[in-house]
Amino acid sequence: MKQKETLWNTMDNHSNNIDRDEEAIDDHVMSSLDTPLRADAFALSDAEKVEIIKGHFHEIMHTLGLDLTDDSLKGTPLRVAKMYVKEIFSGLNPENKPVARRFENKYMYNKMLVERDITVYSSCEHHFVPIIGKAHVAYIPNEHVIGLSKLNRIVHYYARRPQVQERMTMQIADELKQALQTENVAVMIEADHLCVMSRGVGDVSSSTITAEYSGLFDKQEYRTEFLSHIRSKH
Repeated sequence: MKQKETLWNTMDNHSNNIDRDEEAIDDHVMSSLDTPLRADAFALSDAEKVEIIKGHFHEIMHTLGLDLTDDSLKGTPLRVAKMYVKEIFSGLNPENKPVARRFENKYMYNKMLVERDITVYSSCEHHFVPIIGKAHVAYIPNEHVIGLSKLNRIVHYYARRPQVQERMTMQIADELKQALQTENVAVMIEADHLCVMSRGVGDVSSSTITAEYSGLFDKQEYRTEFLSHIRSKH
């Protein structure tokens, strides 16, 4: 009898360990504000990276049992490799960082500037599936301003890498503060995570909101104005 009890306890413990391991895999973890990169992250050229990823993805598809001689599939490893390096993960390469040239604030504009509904298309670093949403950014200038398109480009640069939404929000805010030389910056991101929607818990109705406020935006009146601008209808 005790042998059977021991066997069942062992099986239950094994099952619980598996459940905990699966939960740990799904845990939402941000290890640091900086995107985790090795010291030799840029030792290889883009072309070399494409070639290596192409070979690895070929093996992934082969392991899944796909027929890579099929006309529809045979070009997929190269397409995926080029997409990873040149497009959706291009924000990993600092050479692609937008140059946000500062201009003198000759108009002495000192009110809030808001750029809302900037497209965010990123990738969850835990499952490498899309994060899709909108970013809203605002700043109150001091002596300098930057071109409006640079706000979009900064958002896109930090989105185009494996990400955690909290980190992406803070990275964009920090970059804007450096570019504008002001602490008066606000960033909000509203996004859907396919790692939540298409797998795991399978919840298609939830979304994630993150925000970062600094400088004057720490005051309730400025934060309220910012939120009223991004919630107002066209």
